[in-house]
Amino acid sequence: MIRRSAPPHAAAAPALADWHSRLISRRRFLLGLAGGSLAGLFGGAKLASGSARLDETKRWQILDTVQRQLLPSEPDSPGATEIRALDYLRFVVTDTKVDVQERQFILEGVGWLEDLSQAQHGDSFPALEPDVRERLLRRVAASPAGENWLSTLILYLMEALLCDPAYGGNPDGIGWRWLRHTPGFPRPTAATVYPSLPQ
Repeated sequence: MIRRSAPPHAAAAPALADWHSRLISRRRFLLGLAGGSLAGLFGGAKLASGSARLDETKRWQILDTVQRQLLPSEPDSPGATEIRALDYLRFVVTDTKVDVQERQFILEGVGWLEDLSQAQHGDSFPALEPDVRERLLRRVAASPAGENWLSTLILYLMEALLCDPAYGGNPDGIGWRWLRHTPGFPRPTAATVYPSLPQ
């Protein structure tokens, strides 16, 4: 159950919270080894940061494509689209209480992925065929920072699946119904919802 005194991503189930804490610690260690630069670790390629040339629309299109690749829609289970994972991730990234390095890490990873896609395939990540995107993400996952970036996105996919719909994900409790989960009470109301949620 999400506590109202903290953002949903900070009040995840203990296992998710522990995983999140370990991801942040590992990320800081890895970035320290790389002198604060993700480029030397992401995908094992020497890349110029593409995040500066990506506009907001393109950046979120790439993130949406990555989420849908990580959690595709199936006939009998909701995917990233159905659980509105992108809406939830926007909520997380715009939450000023989320660690600045974490928000930067999520967004900069998009630029590195796009650069890798252009370098390897001459096209933008969303334009690639699904099997090509899968291979590229597996290459990203083979690097420590890339694995950490994808793990962070998976963490927020799971939160979008399980959070109260008031926080942008899990519309109409679709994730709860799929998992046959009964949410805790009381549920957030307009007066008690975490305050950084856009109205």
